[in-house]
Amino acid sequence: SLCASRTTMKEQSPVIRYFCTAGSGMEDFLVQEVGRKLSATDVERIPGRVFFSTAARVSAVAQLRSAERLFLLIQRGAPIAVPANEAKAAGAVQQCVLADPDMWTNALRTWSQLKAELEDAKGQGQKRKREEGEKCGKTGEESARAPSGLEPPTFRVSCRCSGAVARRLGSQALSRVIGGAIRQQLGWRADLREPNLEVNMSLSDDHHVLGIPLLRQPLATRRYLRHTGLRSTIAWALASLANIKEGCVVVDPMCGVGTILLEAAQECPNSYFLGLDADACQLKRAAENVALAQLQARVQLLVVSVPADIPFPSGSIDMLVCDVPFGRKFSCGANMSDGLLEIVGEMERVLCAGGTLVLLLSLQLSSLLKKKIDPSAHLPPHRRSPDTASQAQTCPSHVPAACAPQPLGSLRLRSVHRVSLGNTDALIHTYTKAQST
Repeated sequence: SLCASRTTMKEQSPVIRYFCTAGSGMEDFLVQEVGRKLSATDVERIPGRVFFSTAARVSAVAQLRSAERLFLLIQRGAPIAVPANEAKAAGAVQQCVLADPDMWTNALRTWSQLKAELEDAKGQGQKRKREEGEKCGKTGEESARAPSGLEPPTFRVSCRCSGAVARRLGSQALSRVIGGAIRQQLGWRADLREPNLEVNMSLSDDHHVLGIPLLRQPLATRRYLRHTGLRSTIAWALASLANIKEGCVVVDPMCGVGTILLEAAQECPNSYFLGLDADACQLKRAAENVALAQLQARVQLLVVSVPADIPFPSGSIDMLVCDVPFGRKFSCGANMSDGLLEIVGEMERVLCAGGTLVLLLSLQLSSLLKKKIDPSAHLPPHRRSPDTASQAQTCPSHVPAACAPQPLGSLRLRSVHRVSLGNTDALIHTYTKAQST
């Protein structure tokens, strides 16, 4: 995990049920984060969502780093039986969603209170920004305060559906059905442009989920990033797997715009971070990100061409975390495959015994690296396969690495996590460097 959370729990709120959306593969990270930071209970996960209850202040909940969006949970249940007839299907959905008006009244009251707490948590630093926004018209904060007295709010409905209901109603039709029922039964006013709140519903053959977003911007949007690179939630996951300790030195040898380093530095205030990259333009953007985050004292950047020698003594670095470039975006797929062993070998050299190496790899690079790191190197001699031992004895010294014993024998694979990058999937490998014998 990352450094111990600084969240204080002294003035706790009532226990509230939330859920967050998460990218594919990030659900486990989110489960661990809500447990560690929020002392969450009743934690449940389904693909793309994590549900939990917590008495932590909503300002702390809004600091989750592995989640995409944060919602107040209104209702979660079994899938809705949707008849084939469209009119009956609409009636079935309305009956399930609006059978209990008190549920909506309580949800509106809780949502209003949480929005007020979030507004207060912004502090005086945002006061001038709010005043400027008020001059231009109704702001998001003003909208958030509108329902505080439980006046009928303005709203819009956003639905996602799959399976049988998608074939019979579709997302737009479902939104109209729910929106019309809310107007008639609750007296809320529809506003598709600047509503006070948004009602969000997900309906599938496995479940239905109803909630209200608590923030207009996704949690994954970082205000301290001027230039974006790797998605911030994935960068946070890489940093969390490094198990960064206080006082450690952490290096990203291909840092790009510095996303991974900034995610780690935000939560580990007593560690030191070094970013290396061969592209001076990328490092310039990284420097702007570091300056915006006000982390110049703890994040340093160097122009270094990897896989050339990393300019640190052998065994001197506590942790290395790297998004190994791949794909069209980086225009280096084939070259990266050719040089992967050399790159990882240099990382292994500078890593101290007991240190951690975390790599984000394409599926191709992951498979290649698994083949390059000989699993038998981790075993005592009497447990190594005869074929491996004989190969090591018969390969002449001048034969290239394809035949000669591979380096990287001190790296031990600890975990592999598959995550989605949007258009493609990737794998996070976590290694520990074995102690010298």
